[in-house]
Amino acid sequence: MSTAPDTRLAPTPPMGWNSWDCFGSSVTEEEVVANAEFMAEHLLPYGWDTVVVDIQWYEANAEDTRYPEVSEPVLDEWGRQLPAVSRFPSASGGKGFAPLAERIHSLGLKFGVHMMRGIPRKAVELDLPIKGTTTTAGQVADRTDTCEWNSDNYGLDMRRPGAQEYYDSQLELFAEWGVDFVKLDDVLMPPVKTAEIAGYHRSIAKTGRDIVLSLSPGRRLSSAYAEFFAAHSEMWRISDDLWDDWSALREMFQRTARWAPRQRPGAWADADMLPLGRIGIRAHVGTARHSRLSLEEQRTMMSLWVLARSPLMIGGHLPESLPETVDLFRNREVIEILERTEGNREIIRDDNFVVWEASHCEGTAEYRGIFWLGDEDSPAVRTYLADLGLADYTSGRDLWSGETVDVVDGAVALDLPAHGVRLLAFE
Repeated sequence: MSTAPDTRLAPTPPMGWNSWDCFGSSVTEEEVVANAEFMAEHLLPYGWDTVVVDIQWYEANAEDTRYPEVSEPVLDEWGRQLPAVSRFPSASGGKGFAPLAERIHSLGLKFGVHMMRGIPRKAVELDLPIKGTTTTAGQVADRTDTCEWNSDNYGLDMRRPGAQEYYDSQLELFAEWGVDFVKLDDVLMPPVKTAEIAGYHRSIAKTGRDIVLSLSPGRRLSSAYAEFFAAHSEMWRISDDLWDDWSALREMFQRTARWAPRQRPGAWADADMLPLGRIGIRAHVGTARHSRLSLEEQRTMMSLWVLARSPLMIGGHLPESLPETVDLFRNREVIEILERTEGNREIIRDDNFVVWEASHCEGTAEYRGIFWLGDEDSPAVRTYLADLGLADYTSGRDLWSGETVDVVDGAVALDLPAHGVRLLAFE
């Protein structure tokens, strides 16, 4: 059986919305639907098509700003998590996420869920049976293998009979519900949980349903795993959780530069969600706010993500996000860089001056992201086309402002804002 990624899935980096940055672990069905409806109306024509319910959707009493000390998930008879009806009323009567997924699909969107790796501690305490086996949860759990920041689950010892079957039963249920995307958490922290990733990949394949697998989170992630990730998932995080902090955004330049040359259809290094828009409403970090990143910094983030061809997952509550932020998600030419370019890489790093390049797949344009990471504006920076790997152009066009930038004596003169970018197309 081939381990090559199925390039029918995620031929371009996935784009969508995730509930974590705005609602933490307590998102409700009403809030998910509100964001889905906003996306369908305002963002779907630009490629945004996936709605993801993040962590602890199975907790009836999920707390606003932290994880409960003792997890009390809603489980079925086989130890599989079910949506808490108090938060997801359409799940009543054992219907699970099927009605919500159907509603999301009716909008032309895809439906995703977050999942912690392993098996619920409650299932282990109750020693519930594993569907299709004579094995119980207590026999497959590794009680020494726990997540450092969330107490929901024990790890699965994939060497034990019944461990693979537990994941099989979980993915079977997700497929029945109509899940299109799974964010699998706590698999990339050192040491990388290769056995559980491979087991999850096998379980998805057995369903016969196209389900994109996203792996998280990637603190100090080594590129030595790149081929393994590409063979077993469609996207994997290259950072820990990213929030609306300039120093954290600046740090992403070096991470994306290392991973960008490895991007390919069906296998995407993920720079994490976009903490843009109205965030922190009930999140685990900070208070309710519009993103603390300035509009220039938000353009920098969007430009870096598309040039690095990272998946794009919006973290803000869309109906309450500022129009100028939503407009960033509706720039068709910027999104085309994400979807239709090749050769994407950093070509200059000179203190605060950073340049990325990309070429349109059909040869119709060259793109250059010219970033200024300094804390003060840098006006009239003269940059030669030769240093940008370009020749024979008389002008470029800034994809954010629409401004034409003339080439004079083989160079462009650019006013570079603090923490900002000029994203140029040469056609």
